[in-house]
Amino acid sequence: MTNGLALAVRGLRKRYGSVTALDGLDLSVPNGVVYGFLGPNGAGKTTTMRLLTGLIRPDAGTIELLGAPFRSRDRRRLFDVGALIETPSFYPYLSGRENLRALAAVGAPIAPGRIDALLELVGLAGRAGDAVSTYSLGMKQRLGIAGALLSDPRLLLLDEPANGLDPAGIVAMRDTLKQLAASGKTVFVSSHILGEVRQLADVVGIIAAGRLVREAPIETLLADGGVVRVRLSPADLERARSILARLPQAVAADAPATAASEGDDDAWVSVPGGRERASEINRALAEAGIYASGIETDSSLESLFLELTGTSPAGNEGTFRGLGSSS
Repeated sequence: MTNGLALAVRGLRKRYGSVTALDGLDLSVPNGVVYGFLGPNGAGKTTTMRLLTGLIRPDAGTIELLGAPFRSRDRRRLFDVGALIETPSFYPYLSGRENLRALAAVGAPIAPGRIDALLELVGLAGRAGDAVSTYSLGMKQRLGIAGALLSDPRLLLLDEPANGLDPAGIVAMRDTLKQLAASGKTVFVSSHILGEVRQLADVVGIIAAGRLVREAPIETLLADGGVVRVRLSPADLERARSILARLPQAVAADAPATAASEGDDDAWVSVPGGRERASEINRALAEAGIYASGIETDSSLESLFLELTGTSPAGNEGTFRGLGSSS
């Protein structure tokens, strides 16, 4: 199907009775990146993750994992894939270490010392001998990530991995996942936490109603979702908006100006665009004899998400700290 991709999905469809979960989904995930998989609740993210791991079968479409077609019966293909789908389940009265040993017994052979190394990696070395029934939700999530890494997979699929983690754990998870990608692994992260994905991902795919609506490097998405805000005298406001509206790709006339703060005589006008447009906007105004008293730029993944999906993201203030934060 494709070259240079760790994961490729083409025309993926899945229905549950009368409900369409996926409607021709396409994804292209390069090797060696952290890929942020974004979408509102009900967009099809978890269904996609289940299909990628063979837990359910698609009604139509194709999946390629690590350069070869994948079908639900290709169990051994998953030895190169680590996955954490929804909330991990463990034997509650076994310890964290014993649970990982049980997982390792039914998978690919692992190197001696691998389990202890992973427990150290996820910050559970001090609780490795305790029963999982005594673990918090965040600890269970970290143990699940250790389980996903047991076979040293080339591709890691994580569904809301920051669920239950505290802020320090989120930072740790972010650092760990970036290190895994830097070592050549591919990390596919499904999440609704926009602020964390912005800091974590190299490439982002956004889905809505079971279809891909945008896929691009994070820098491209942030540039497309950027806004330049210009501070002006209220007397110049309408003329400035008229001038800026004539700029290529500008829709400044549709962006309402608002007072900068209570008691402030100045006003603001917003123009879609990235940081590189600030000088163009300033020059156009100056040539018309309008001089801005301030120019600010902001790149917002949230605004682009809202525009593409028509929904409000839940929990966008959250973050992905490493191996522990809340989702």
